[in-house]
Amino acid sequence: MSMIQLRAFHFVAVAGGFSRAAREMAVSQSSLSAQVRQLEASSGLSLFERKPLGVDLTPDGHVLFDVTKRLFAAEAEARAILRGRRQGGGHLRVAADAAFHSVQILASLKSSRPDLTFTLSIGNSGHVIEQLVNHRADVGITARRPPDPQLHVRPILSMRIGIFVPADHEWSARGEISTAELAGRTIVLREKGSVTRETFESTLADHHVAPGSMIEVSSREAVCEVVAAGLGIGIIADREVGHDSRLCFLPLTDSDRTVDEYAVCFLERCRMPIVRDFLTSVSSLAHVR
Repeated sequence: MSMIQLRAFHFVAVAGGFSRAAREMAVSQSSLSAQVRQLEASSGLSLFERKPLGVDLTPDGHVLFDVTKRLFAAEAEARAILRGRRQGGGHLRVAADAAFHSVQILASLKSSRPDLTFTLSIGNSGHVIEQLVNHRADVGITARRPPDPQLHVRPILSMRIGIFVPADHEWSARGEISTAELAGRTIVLREKGSVTRETFESTLADHHVAPGSMIEVSSREAVCEVVAAGLGIGIIADREVGHDSRLCFLPLTDSDRTVDEYAVCFLERCRMPIVRDFLTSVSSLAHVR
């Protein structure tokens, strides 16, 4: 067994396939395959189930992957500590369920680290936790508080949900709306896994309201476009309302349910200078109710 072989195994497991891992590591697929075959041969274990479109970990592979995740996370932490602030730079991988809060936090972080670079992956809350657990992200911003005790969770803010309609909608001149008025209306929602969607559906159940048809789309931006086209009523948290002049936000007056946003990272990564600075930026922007 060698570190090269372990690294090859780890990145194939993270990527879910040899070809994607080879692209991300900038090495040849044949070299990766050879390293993994040598590791399997020397250990006498089968680590992957090869499939036409990727690989799945075997039970032994899962056990080893749990070890290599800790191993390479510790290696990354050691490199970050040794580099220190690296003259106000560093690279941070962020997974978030919306761009709105994460961009504000990253802007604050960049003011103290002017040479900061980052990648920002946007998906629903389930996607954020998956990116963290698989070590594809250093920090996450999510509305779903994870129960994993290995994760550090820091509250950012609480938001109340409401609706938004086109600016020329019959309701646009009103300052608020009641849940009962949504009965029979076409609603535009994010995909399952969205906490905002779950909170809204719970609000409907609280008031025994049955909407009309549901239009499901895969991103917040797509929800805005569908609503702006007049195809339905959108659901959004109050502090995520942007500055789109085509749309008008109306709070739900009779809902006490909130969507809470959190910053999340592995406990051991809190010691990394760039993650520590990120959490400091979170605290400076947090307005938790």
